[in-house]
Amino acid sequence: MRTARTALTLAVVIFVAALAWTVTGRVTAQIAPTYVRPGSFDEVIQNSSSELFRRGQQVFRFDTFGDERFWSDTLRLHQAIAGAANGGVGPGVGPAAALAAGLKVDVDMVPQQILAGIRSGTVNLNDPANTLALINARAVVGVMPAGNGRVGFTCALCHANVDDSFAPGIGSRLDGWANRDLNVGAIVAMAPDLSAVASLLQVDQQTVRNVLMSWGPGRFDAELFLDGKAFRPDGRTASTLIPPAYGLAGVNLHTYTGWGSVPYWNAFVANLELHGSGVFYDPRLNDATKFPVAARAGFGNVRPASAGDDGITSRLPSLQYYQLSIPAPAAPVGSVNQRAADEGQALFNGRARCSSCHVPPLFTEPGWSMHTAEEIGIDDFQARRSPDNRYRTTPLKGAWSHAKGGYYHDGRFATLRAVVEHYDQLFGLRLTETEINDLVEYLKSL
Repeated sequence: MRTARTALTLAVVIFVAALAWTVTGRVTAQIAPTYVRPGSFDEVIQNSSSELFRRGQQVFRFDTFGDERFWSDTLRLHQAIAGAANGGVGPGVGPAAALAAGLKVDVDMVPQQILAGIRSGTVNLNDPANTLALINARAVVGVMPAGNGRVGFTCALCHANVDDSFAPGIGSRLDGWANRDLNVGAIVAMAPDLSAVASLLQVDQQTVRNVLMSWGPGRFDAELFLDGKAFRPDGRTASTLIPPAYGLAGVNLHTYTGWGSVPYWNAFVANLELHGSGVFYDPRLNDATKFPVAARAGFGNVRPASAGDDGITSRLPSLQYYQLSIPAPAAPVGSVNQRAADEGQALFNGRARCSSCHVPPLFTEPGWSMHTAEEIGIDDFQARRSPDNRYRTTPLKGAWSHAKGGYYHDGRFATLRAVVEHYDQLFGLRLTETEINDLVEYLKSL
């Protein structure tokens, strides 16, 4: 009997050990690099992944979707950049003025001769001809040469920055980072002919320029072409802060007020904001009461002049893939008090209840992450400009990198501390001074 029990015990031990080895092997296989057999479907997937990333990066950085027909052929913005001395109109825009307007220069794309001249001071930074040279070299982030002196814009115009490694505004690219220096309104206001925009909004050109100049750096009003609301009821601009385009993997809704997924918003912007040539469908925009401008212009069902003129739809898959590949940037070394951040993390997931909405590791809710204005304790002006009348739970990773301009969709909270204090008061958390500081340090660390 004892021998039988011993044998049974040994068998159980061997079985458990084998099971543990099998489970461990399976887990290891899931996280370790796997061998891809040539000719297998795994190889097809791997090659597709590489190609989507490569093409998506090119689209994000350099593809205008054909929008030069709007910015140059219609608004004639390229003529204002060139200036009269280069066949355009007005004084033109030299590199110094371009940098002052928040445009960025990719140092890795600048021809060495020009780079040496900038370093030595022999390149005239007030000469528009040098701006044109940088544009033709595709070195001005988000501004592409489009033939015959024309220019078009790309995703990177608003959603990329540089690390200032060469000089302020000149450095290596930081794709996905919000350009909070970019004065979109002032740049567009330079266009000699804004009659197309004025006609769309049913106002005069000077009114259009006044609205554009009211935005300020780092802001844009994506809903202006939909509802025509240029200002809030309190008289402040209706524009919102340019959001980052990193850390979007696993995040459903792309913008402050929802609207749709990442590819939805890419199609929306490429067609309705950049004014490229493609297909866009959203019958919600046919609501003439809520979106009078969009309904009047037929923005709920946009089609190119011909099937072969769609420069957007085929680019959406790779563009989405590249954007989802961009991680949120890690906090700079030494910028966070780690002891305080650890205490803040405990508060975040505990008594402060932050993680009930900002669910780690996404730091937004998986699923439909939308809330009413009342739930988050702010006014509903911007929410009511969207189809769902709600605000999205914004992901928190990399929040330190877009502090300029403030937080929330309109920058109403100047600092992360102000955000924490708002929720402390709204939810009656009664956080101490130390706890508030700890939460801020944790938010900075994400």
